[in-house]
Amino acid sequence: MESGQPRTSPWEEMIPGLPDDVAVECFLRLPYTAHSSACRISRSWSSLLQSRRFYSFRRSLHRSRPLACLVQQSPPSSTDDPISKPASPAMNSSPPDGPVQSYSVSVFDPGSLSWTRVPPIPDFPDGLPLFCQLASTDGKLLVLGGWDPATYAPLRRVYLHDFITRKWQRRADMPGTRTFFAAAGADGGRVFVAGGHDECKNALSTAWAYDVGRDEWEEMEEMSQERDECEGAILGEGREFWVVSGYRTERQGQFEGSADVYEIGEGGRARRRRRVEGAWEEGKCPRGGVGFGGVTEAGVQVGRCGVVVGGRAVLVGSEYQGGKQSFFVGDRNGDGKLGKLVKVEVPDEFSGFVQSGCSIEV
Repeated sequence: MESGQPRTSPWEEMIPGLPDDVAVECFLRLPYTAHSSACRISRSWSSLLQSRRFYSFRRSLHRSRPLACLVQQSPPSSTDDPISKPASPAMNSSPPDGPVQSYSVSVFDPGSLSWTRVPPIPDFPDGLPLFCQLASTDGKLLVLGGWDPATYAPLRRVYLHDFITRKWQRRADMPGTRTFFAAAGADGGRVFVAGGHDECKNALSTAWAYDVGRDEWEEMEEMSQERDECEGAILGEGREFWVVSGYRTERQGQFEGSADVYEIGEGGRARRRRRVEGAWEEGKCPRGGVGFGGVTEAGVQVGRCGVVVGGRAVLVGSEYQGGKQSFFVGDRNGDGKLGKLVKVEVPDEFSGFVQSGCSIEV
């Protein structure tokens, strides 16, 4: 830089004595696991690493890391502390028989085949809300809804986890109570929810969008029908929110083959909606299978959970009906189809049952 000219870099003097471009290159090379430590060095470093502009810059240079976040049964903390524990059912709920399992968020890196675990939500130190949904946008992970694990009361709560600071934040509640709904996050800081059922088990046709930056909910156009136990996914190269299958109140458990599709416009805002027939196999639950077509590859029965992670897919299932849960990774080709699935070894502490999941880039 020539003497006397103003410095225009948004990352000015991040590392004293180094040119701006060299300093930025240093930060770009930091693995995401080191960001929380770097944030404690100075306010300027923290501001840089948490900025949306820096996140977008990392992604544009392919320096971000695609990961799978899984709602997974937690291991016992000791031999005297079993995973299962009793809970008291609440009014207007239908808890399952027997003890409740404790769940946490596991993070799997399909590139390095490494595993980590997200710290617990402070409000729920003993386990996630039961049947909560995960979604991600712009490197942030959100936990939405579910049942209180102690009372089985349905929750409207929303929590956001920042992988940079490794901290949780309580955000604006969902506008209404819903369980077993579709959820997915898109680029632009938006998360979409649709369908599910209310406290009286009435299937819902309403849909909402959550703006992470503003911490606000906005109602979207109602779907063409009620959709309980539907599945949500961002498809169409990130430009469409699909709400797939589900069933109506009077057709409990009879999954339909149609879908409602919302076009995602500028800034992640949902625009036009259309109905698509034949999007799913009628009578089959869509949970964990949208984007994979209910994959059966090389004798592997997949259907418990499937997460698209960058150019790969992480699949959890069994090699035969009723068999032990296994983990598989497969590459996706240009048309989105899966190549050969490879079974991966998993540490014992991360071998628990997987209920659901989502992908995230950090």
